[in-house]
Amino acid sequence: MEKKNIVSLANQYIKESPGNFIGDEVAMKPEYTGMQIFDLPIFAFGKADDELYNEFKSSEIIGNDFIPPTEWLTDAKTVISVFLPYTAKVRSSNAENYEWPSNEWLHGRYEGQMFLQSMISYLAERIREAGYKVVVPAEDDKYFNKSIEIVGVKKFTTSWSERHVAFACGLGTFGLSKGLITEKGMCGRFGSLVTDLDLQKDTRRYKDPYEYCTVCGICVSHCPVNAISLKDGKNSALCSEFINKVSEKNSPRYGCGKCQVNVPCGNKIP
Repeated sequence: MEKKNIVSLANQYIKESPGNFIGDEVAMKPEYTGMQIFDLPIFAFGKADDELYNEFKSSEIIGNDFIPPTEWLTDAKTVISVFLPYTAKVRSSNAENYEWPSNEWLHGRYEGQMFLQSMISYLAERIREAGYKVVVPAEDDKYFNKSIEIVGVKKFTTSWSERHVAFACGLGTFGLSKGLITEKGMCGRFGSLVTDLDLQKDTRRYKDPYEYCTVCGICVSHCPVNAISLKDGKNSALCSEFINKVSEKNSPRYGCGKCQVNVPCGNKIP
């Protein structure tokens, strides 16, 4: 199996799977029925033993909770990271106001995440059928994503960060809002898998973690709870509190994404 086979399988899945389109049984309003969530994905193929994964264990990045690829799969050779960009409909709907996320965006965050995981599982199964080992960290029992309190300060930790993995593989760099800026912007969702299939690795075309961010500050003005500042970046605790309010109002759906829409990095590298 080659890289082009994996990309082709994903493209076909995106185009043909009913999960990439809002069904009438889940649509928040009838007019959302049939709405497409994602455009075609972009991929990056990275080294499973990349030195960055050990750096992620630093307390200044993720911390000791992060599990490197070779601890998910001992003989891992490749990490495959994929970004599914939201359609223009999902993006534009969320830029109509900066108070609450649009219903279309909530669908993208909730149903979109479920579709993403189904696509990752589909790719993993095809790779297994070709005779290789695969682990999908986000589906593994060792995976967790939680908040912790250190000296009265709320922080977040995880055993596997899709954004950091995407950065390591070469998909993009971080922005002021802590989203990852890819060649198709930051509006979308990330997924990944670890495999012993030895594929040609992509070149990481940047050195600085924030290389693609121009620090224009537009995302600062879009945040409904002032959780982003030019001086201090993103306050994840404030952001999380607002997401919880959105969840209470729209359960089971949640999200925000105001910092990702109608900004120079929304659907491209600025």
